[in-house]
Amino acid sequence: MNTTQKILSAAVAGALVSALILLMLLPRPSADTIAAAEPMYWVAPMDPNYRRAEPGMSPMGMALVPVYADAAAEGAGPGTVRIDPDVVNNLGVRTALAEFTTWQSEIRTVGYVTYDEDRLVHIHPRVEGWVEKLHVKAAGDRVVDQQPLYELYSPELVNAQEELLLASKGDNPRLLQAARDRLRALQMSEEFVSKLLSTGTVAQTVTFRASQSGYVDRLDIREGFYVKPGTTMMSIGTLDEVWVEAEIFARQAASVRAGLPVTMSTDFLPGVSWEGAVDYVYPTLDPQNRSLRVRLRFANRDELLKPNMFVQVLIHSVSGEPVLTVPREAVIRTANQNRVVLALGEGRFKSIAVKVGRISASAAEILQGLQAGDVVVAAAQFLLDSESSKTSDFKRMHHAVDDPAATVVEEMRHEGMQHEGMQHD
Repeated sequence: MNTTQKILSAAVAGALVSALILLMLLPRPSADTIAAAEPMYWVAPMDPNYRRAEPGMSPMGMALVPVYADAAAEGAGPGTVRIDPDVVNNLGVRTALAEFTTWQSEIRTVGYVTYDEDRLVHIHPRVEGWVEKLHVKAAGDRVVDQQPLYELYSPELVNAQEELLLASKGDNPRLLQAARDRLRALQMSEEFVSKLLSTGTVAQTVTFRASQSGYVDRLDIREGFYVKPGTTMMSIGTLDEVWVEAEIFARQAASVRAGLPVTMSTDFLPGVSWEGAVDYVYPTLDPQNRSLRVRLRFANRDELLKPNMFVQVLIHSVSGEPVLTVPREAVIRTANQNRVVLALGEGRFKSIAVKVGRISASAAEILQGLQAGDVVVAAAQFLLDSESSKTSDFKRMHHAVDDPAATVVEEMRHEGMQHEGMQHD
C-alpha cells in the first residue's frame, strides 16, 4: 500500500468515527414519538444538505437518518439539537452564566529596566581645560555625594580666581560680587570661594565633586583628556528607584492609564516579584512595530534590579462600569463570525451569533447576542456547535427582548392602535 492509499484510508476511518459521534449526538426519539409522528425527511449523516423524502443510502454508503419535527414544534428554532442527559454527562458539558461583572483585564508584556531619568545627572564642564586627575576609574563605580570626581586645569578658571582676588583688594563691592558670581557660574562651590579669599592663593587645578550618590553610568573621559563645554564626561544614576520601559499593542492602549497597578518579575531572580505602577503612557506609537511605549516605576531599595535587565510585566486594568461577560472559552471564534452555544434546558442546545468586545485571559465581553442570565456552554461546546451550526440561523428566538428599540416601537404602535379604537368608539 503506497502513501496516498494510507492517507485515504486514514481519512475514511476518521470520517466514520466522526459519523458515529454525530449519530450519538442526534436525538433518539422514543417508540411512542416515532409512532405518533412521521419523519419530515431523511438526511445523510455526513452531509446535512443531502435530503430525501424516504429512507435510503447516502452517497458514502451510509443509511439516511430520519429528522422529526419535535424541535420545531416546541419552538426551539432551527439548529436546535437535543441530547440525552446521560450523553451530556459523558461529553463533559459544562455551562456558565452570562452576567454583568466589573471588567478586569491583565495585560502581559515585557520590558527593560533603566535608570530613573528624573535623577540621572550628566556631568559637563563649563570651561575648556585638561583632565589632570580622574578619581573615578570605570563605569559602574559607586560614588557618594560630594566625592571627588576629577581635577581640571583650565586657564579660564585661573583667570576667574585672579579677578576675585583683585576685586577683594579694592573698594568696589559690585566688582567683588560680580567676580564671586562668575566663579559660582563656573560651578565653584561657596566653600572653594571662601578658601580662596582667606588664603589668597590661586589653585592651578580645581577638583569637581559629585552632586549626588549613585553609580557612574557613562565614563567618556580619561586622564589627560582635553574637554570643553558640551563634552559629556560622565553620568551618575541612582538605583533606589528604577524605571521599566515596556511596550503594548495599539489595541490595548485604551485599557492603560497612569496610576494602574503593575506586577513585575524576572528570570534573573526567580520567585521574586515587585509591585509598582504605570508612571507614564507615551503619546505616540513606535513607527516600526506599531506598539505603544509605557513607562513603569518600581521601588528598588535592595538594588536587585539592574539597568538593562529583561523583565515580565503584568498590568492590572479595571473598568468602572459593569459589562456583560462570559467565560473566554465559551466563545467560538471563526474567521467570519463569533458565536456561543446556548443551553436551552431539557438537553437542548443551539448555536447563536454574538458580538464580542474586549477579551481578557479569563473572560470575553459580549456586546450583542446575549442577556444577563443566559446559560452558555463553556466546555465541549465544539461538538455541539458542529451539529447545531449545520442548520442554525444563529439568532435568538426572542428578538424583541434582544432589541430594546424594537420593544419601544412595538409599544408605541400598540398604544396608537388603542387610541384609534377609542376614536372609532
